[in-house]
Amino acid sequence: MNHRSDMFVRNCWYCAGWDYHLTQGKTSLLARRIANEPLVLYRKPNGAVVAMEDRCCHRQAPLHLGQKEGDALRCMYHGMKFGPDGICIEIPGQEKIPPQARVRTFPVVERDNWIWVWMGDPAKADPALIPFAIGPSDKNWNIKTSQMSVRANHRLEIANLMDLSHLTWIHRKTLGGNPAWVTAKIKRTPLERGVNSDFWMYSTPAPAFAQHLFPPAMLFDIHMNVDVTLPCNFILHFEAWSAGTATEGPSNGQLILDSYSCQAVTPVDQDNVEYYYSWGSSVATDLPGLSDMLREGVDAAFLEDKAMLEAQHRNVKERPDGNRLSIVHDAGPAMMLRILDQFLAAESESP
Repeated sequence: MNHRSDMFVRNCWYCAGWDYHLTQGKTSLLARRIANEPLVLYRKPNGAVVAMEDRCCHRQAPLHLGQKEGDALRCMYHGMKFGPDGICIEIPGQEKIPPQARVRTFPVVERDNWIWVWMGDPAKADPALIPFAIGPSDKNWNIKTSQMSVRANHRLEIANLMDLSHLTWIHRKTLGGNPAWVTAKIKRTPLERGVNSDFWMYSTPAPAFAQHLFPPAMLFDIHMNVDVTLPCNFILHFEAWSAGTATEGPSNGQLILDSYSCQAVTPVDQDNVEYYYSWGSSVATDLPGLSDMLREGVDAAFLEDKAMLEAQHRNVKERPDGNRLSIVHDAGPAMMLRILDQFLAAESESP
């Protein structure tokens, strides 16, 4: 089975950012590197997004330094112009355009205010494989968005997101600090391209960043339902109830917060990821400033993750086979990484 950290699943939808990252400006060309492939993205006049390899077929000039002309993109090194299908339609000073004058393009779908790019075989680009999410344009939710760059391998991000016990320790001043994260009884269910995790925590304090809103002794029942899917998407439905008397199954308290945090970790290369994420309340349970506070809370928490993951990544690069003790909290990460490796192996065996 393939465990190379510099390998990526190609037949997969990768998040290239939020839709507002890409405007209609003449020079609004978005440079991205996804799964170690350089891309340039732009909007056509009708709003549709084009994704091309960020490499002119002439001398590999980066196309994100070019300019838009209608539906087309012109390389500003020698003026070659490419249609949205990647085929060259003009070479200034040369009448004949050779058939090899073309740039690879990638399927693109906008959904839930995210831009998704398919990095593999275009014939296999099924939009049904894009994960469910709640975006900021959904009128039933007050979703706030953010992003972060992390100098770490995406496998470390997968392990981090599949092991919520670390909230007790890394996030003791923000999201966690509660021993219940260590002892939570998580039900994990395999999905076609990922893992669903579902669990309740009963009669537990509010997260550290929100404790000032409630009386010191107030307790809550917390429900978390999470889908983690390839390549590294984390869709969290987070509910908080006033503590009831139930000790298993749904809470019989009062619903206080119904929220979603939708997160997409996009590997740039083997050493970097881009993290596009959100958190926000349902309109029914929202209060002025609440969803902004949730976003601020997750911003602070992910900076804590960033510091730990970047230091961990440096250590792993220095000693790839060192200190690989397995403990109980590795069950979730192992489950998701096994699925990743199965897809990697299947693609490596395909003709």
